[in-house]
Amino acid sequence: MTDLPSLRDSLDAHGLLAKKSFGQHFLLDLNVTRKIVRLAGPFEGRAVIEVGPGPGGLTRALLESDAGSIVLVEKDPRFLPLLSELDTPEFGGSGRLKIVEGDALKVREAELVDGPTHLVSNLPYNVGTPLLIKWLTGPWTPYALTLMFQKEVAERIVAAPGEDAYGRLAVISQAVAEARLVMHLPAAAFTPPPKVASAVVHLVPRPDRPDAETLKRLERVTAAAFGQRRKMLRSSLKTLGGAALCEAAGISPEDRAEVIDLAGFLRMAAALGRSAT
Repeated sequence: MTDLPSLRDSLDAHGLLAKKSFGQHFLLDLNVTRKIVRLAGPFEGRAVIEVGPGPGGLTRALLESDAGSIVLVEKDPRFLPLLSELDTPEFGGSGRLKIVEGDALKVREAELVDGPTHLVSNLPYNVGTPLLIKWLTGPWTPYALTLMFQKEVAERIVAAPGEDAYGRLAVISQAVAEARLVMHLPAAAFTPPPKVASAVVHLVPRPDRPDAETLKRLERVTAAAFGQRRKMLRSSLKTLGGAALCEAAGISPEDRAEVIDLAGFLRMAAALGRSAT
């Protein structure tokens, strides 16, 4: 890629501003986007999906990388002409870019890519968590995920038992993937600056991830346990068996959800499955 106009010049040329309703905050510093791509790689020719590319700051860094095909999923049609310019012969494009206009929550990733695929995205704040759950628990499993969230959400993904941020999101995420917080970004790094800081989480799906039925039971247990997190488990899990469920899983009914580790929640999910047979 050569002689591309700057991101700010591209935005000005197309008369584009961030839309609050889409949760858009643009990352225009190419040094930052290149660092995110380095943290996500190496790709070794594997496909990459980027959700919500906006003006294409992260896309430019991906096009400089060793990624194979790069699929952009963009809901805002205003950005499609700008994004299509990034991979044209005029600017030394390699023909690796495919642009899909659509809602990432509804897209079927398996129809967009073949083989192991990385997800690398600065996710729109208003859909970051449901997208993560979709990718971690759905039928299509990515090779790895390197995703930017609000700092608070990122901390909830990687939290350990006993920490204030520990809850359903940590248990579900860590049940299916190894999760690490790899980068912090201040609000000032974005245009327009959001009201909160951001952070990047790198997740690698576990080879021994629970099956679909176990995940459904795990979601039921964590929803009940953390829905009343200050109550003892015998009370918060009452509709699922309460003390009997805890005892079947080797857990004290007097404990609270915030101190139960992943293994404990998986045992409760298994016990819930046994009780249903």
